[in-house]
Amino acid sequence: MIADRLRFMAAVQAARLKSAPPLPVTLGRARYAAAQGARVAWYLGQYVLARRISGPFNRPGEPAYQPTHPEGDPQRIRNAFLALFAKDRANIEAGLYPAPNDLRPARALAALSNSAKFFADLPKVDARRLQRHGAEVRGKNDAGAGRYPAYYLQNFHYQTDGWLSAESAQIYDTQVEILFGGAADAMRRIALGSLMRGLKGKDQRQVAHLDVACGNGRFLKRILEARPRIKSATGLDLSQAYVDAARARLSAWKQADLVVGAAEQTPFGDGAFESASCVYLFHELPPRVRRDVARELARVIKPAGVFVLADSLQWGDAADLDRMLEYFPQGFHEPYFASYLDEDLAALFKEAGFVVEETELAFLTKVMRFRRV
Repeated sequence: MIADRLRFMAAVQAARLKSAPPLPVTLGRARYAAAQGARVAWYLGQYVLARRISGPFNRPGEPAYQPTHPEGDPQRIRNAFLALFAKDRANIEAGLYPAPNDLRPARALAALSNSAKFFADLPKVDARRLQRHGAEVRGKNDAGAGRYPAYYLQNFHYQTDGWLSAESAQIYDTQVEILFGGAADAMRRIALGSLMRGLKGKDQRQVAHLDVACGNGRFLKRILEARPRIKSATGLDLSQAYVDAARARLSAWKQADLVVGAAEQTPFGDGAFESASCVYLFHELPPRVRRDVARELARVIKPAGVFVLADSLQWGDAADLDRMLEYFPQGFHEPYFASYLDEDLAALFKEAGFVVEETELAFLTKVMRFRRV
């Protein structure tokens, strides 16, 4: 069902982009359409293949899923998908960040390699889903008893090793892109555009930025590509394996610094950063920890500093997508997602010392920009 929708969206997207007026000479719309259309087709095809290999949902051994939200309108879902890429193009035209270059041979080879590893791991992921075995990493000797908080020792998405291995860090981007039909990077770039607008007029050479839960460094790299003269760009993540992957990815930037640590108790001084970002973390935190992280962000961001949060949509943000949101914690191991869907993020951050400046939707992602008061 979801795959059919995404496949149709991709075809419509390519057709509309090709008929649009030209972008500046640095990036024609035809080139953008080719790159993004190919990307969507590549990952969407793998999503369809993965579903065929794994079999249908509600199989014997898997708890039955009984949706309570109605089916969304297919046309409005297509429009939301297309609007994501229209926003991305508009941000590129406005000079907020450079156009993605997804068709280089080296990247194509890496994508092939990571896809092969994804499919090699798929049977293990599927077995965990059938068994509802989402905390396998807690029983491993190398999980680091006492080193990580209990909420973190999960096989999120039922993926092998959770966030604790180099193999997980290597194929994470592929897993997420397949899950979102090739739209994940575009959704992240909408958050990047919000951050750039929030820093408008600020000399980048005076900006110290913090990316919380930086993972393997993909978003931080986008920031550095958009603002290559930024004073410093610090990534913080609780996984040593992911920090190592981020350090390798960002090795070309001398101002990049990668730190292992928890978002709720960072090693940074008060007011150390002019700006901060956090992408796809809050839905994986228990409610209490979300508040701890918000307070910690308020501590390390200077007054009048900017913070951009990108995470899943919540109930009612786009009613036609509520059915997809409802299924997510059912088909994947996301133990805190249900509470996130009901979380009042504006109130949570207001309590910590932030005000909302901007909120925008990017298909299945909500981007909120806050200002530290």
